[in-house]
Amino acid sequence: MPILVQKFGGSSVADIEHLRKVARRIVETRRAGYDLVVVVSAMGGTTDELLAMARELSAAPSRRELDMLLSVGERISMTLLSMAIHQEGYEAISLTGSQCGIITTSSHSNARIIDVRPFRVQDELAQGNIVIVAGYQGTSYKREVTTLGRGGSDTTAVALAAALGAQACEIYSDVDGIYDADPRVVLDAQKLESLSHDEMMEMARAGARVINEQAVAFARRANIALYARSTHQPDSRGTIIRPDGFNERAALAEQGLPQCAISHISRGLWVRAGASANAVAAYLESLELVMWSWRPGEHIEVFLNVENLPAHELMCASLAALGGDVHVEWRGCVSVVGHGIGARPRWALKAQHALSALSPCARCIYPSRLSFVLAEEQVVQAAQALHSVFASAPASQLPK
Repeated sequence: MPILVQKFGGSSVADIEHLRKVARRIVETRRAGYDLVVVVSAMGGTTDELLAMARELSAAPSRRELDMLLSVGERISMTLLSMAIHQEGYEAISLTGSQCGIITTSSHSNARIIDVRPFRVQDELAQGNIVIVAGYQGTSYKREVTTLGRGGSDTTAVALAAALGAQACEIYSDVDGIYDADPRVVLDAQKLESLSHDEMMEMARAGARVINEQAVAFARRANIALYARSTHQPDSRGTIIRPDGFNERAALAEQGLPQCAISHISRGLWVRAGASANAVAAYLESLELVMWSWRPGEHIEVFLNVENLPAHELMCASLAALGGDVHVEWRGCVSVVGHGIGARPRWALKAQHALSALSPCARCIYPSRLSFVLAEEQVVQAAQALHSVFASAPASQLPK
């Protein structure tokens, strides 16, 4: 039977009743003729609760101990879901990330997958079991438990899909696809029917939270289609993220009609330095940067999404200690994402004009993204303003 990998987020397995519904949906898919590997996140709010307890005990808890603690959340979900599937009359087995052969770097709280050896998973599938996997975790080459950062369950699912040669990977959440802006911020946001891997990666890097950036990178390398679908709307087609469609996007961009989306980060760190630029760059080398401008030895400006950095308070102090010219501030970031959006100066000017009343403190232009750093309280207004110009307007009104 063809292999299908499904991933269910925390809101999908929020409580016992949700787990029962997910179990029934998994069984329906199995009856349709698939071997199933199902990756689960921690039950809604569990990770935050565990993190809060750790911080109540220590202002800067050990990242190793945090990984040991936070990995528990997904293990709770996987075992309960396996039990729920048993109640539906089907055989299932729960496996941790290490039991699935997910090998990572040794960077605690933000590890990266470097290899997947899914022999145990293949053995269980051969025996007719539905395999339930704890997302967000693996084991380092030093045999330490590691976690993959927020959204890491997506990465677990796609990495397993690639290693198993799966037909596709379905990402289930409480929304019915990818929207051209966060519907909670932009009320007239529209669902996108399809995206390329590159477009989804840019959206994720700029703050879109539906699918993790590293997961999309895995899918792109393995040429795997991703389907973002709603757990609660079984008839919804959702959004497909696939390798094709690039030429169509490029043609539209050449005509001045790019498909655009707006992504935002409500709170992150804006780091600036002059003479200490090289020291700051070295310190931030292993971190994922949303936007940056660096001239070695002269200046650096960097925006960091701190969602995957549980020890960011300590990082602020360490950055400030690098030199008196290092400035660290809490800011927000809003981006326009679209193939070729940074290729024509008039699009950047159009975006800057839309934000003129908000006075962004910095901007960066990339081939497929325009990003602006603003005060935290201006992020919502900025996202709405850019959406009205680039996403809500008819194609004939887009800047050409």
